[in-house]
Amino acid sequence: MKNFPPSRRPKSNGFTLIELLVVIAIIAILAGMLLPALSKAKTKAQGIMCLSNNKQLILAWHLYSGDFDDRVPNNYTIPGTQAAITTKKFDNWVNNVMTWSTGGVDGQSVTNVEWVKNGVLANFTANALPIYKCPSDNQMSPEQKKKGWTSRLRSNSMNALFGPSDPSAGDVSRKGVSWADASYRQFLKQGDVPSPAKTWVTVDEHPDSINDAFFIVGRTSSSWGDLPASYHNGACGFSFADGHAEVKKWLSSTSIYPVKFGFNVRPFDAKGKLDFKWYDERVGWTLLRQ
Repeated sequence: MKNFPPSRRPKSNGFTLIELLVVIAIIAILAGMLLPALSKAKTKAQGIMCLSNNKQLILAWHLYSGDFDDRVPNNYTIPGTQAAITTKKFDNWVNNVMTWSTGGVDGQSVTNVEWVKNGVLANFTANALPIYKCPSDNQMSPEQKKKGWTSRLRSNSMNALFGPSDPSAGDVSRKGVSWADASYRQFLKQGDVPSPAKTWVTVDEHPDSINDAFFIVGRTSSSWGDLPASYHNGACGFSFADGHAEVKKWLSSTSIYPVKFGFNVRPFDAKGKLDFKWYDERVGWTLLRQ
């Protein structure tokens, strides 16, 4: 066996403990720098998909109107939606009521694909279920998870000023009077809308607020009634009656809330009032006398 003198022994190729710790620390620092950027990039990508969903919904809305003498689809409140389901007429724009529970008609409708496919817009969307839902919305209540559910079907809602609000013949909205405020018009046809580019039609709604697909906040509100979502780094997707879609970045913490499986909002602060002003100017409120 050949013996090397101490000065000529082969050098070890391994790392010392200190060198390993330095490498691990550098990797940890780089990961800490990259992960927030990757998370923002993912959220941005989901925002683009959400924008696309709103765009597809408004396209289907236009196609429906084109086939029905310019009329817009029914947009029922909770009782009307439940009636559309229980009578099997399925004549709402989307036939479900979102809830955190699992029982009753509402609970069944959270995951019932066939009821959505029977909605009046379904034929104009090629039954594409994902367009009714923001890709960032993956919320399920503990009760729903326990039952093995993996996803709710919808996170989009429609402006309460559009379409008949109730299936009954006595519904004032069928006469062009707003269900939300009798001083204002209900838009029953596309041609009723004075400023299509400034009037939103569909919106991402917050998981704690969403129930029916009918979104309303009173003109004099000091806080949100129905609550817009804030999935995309504090932003929300909208579509508009002229066919375009956009994402609105909220300014205030009084417009941005975590999911708590229960609805609760705070009064608007100064920036919240600016958020609401932006929203209110795009609802399309039109006095009946105009």
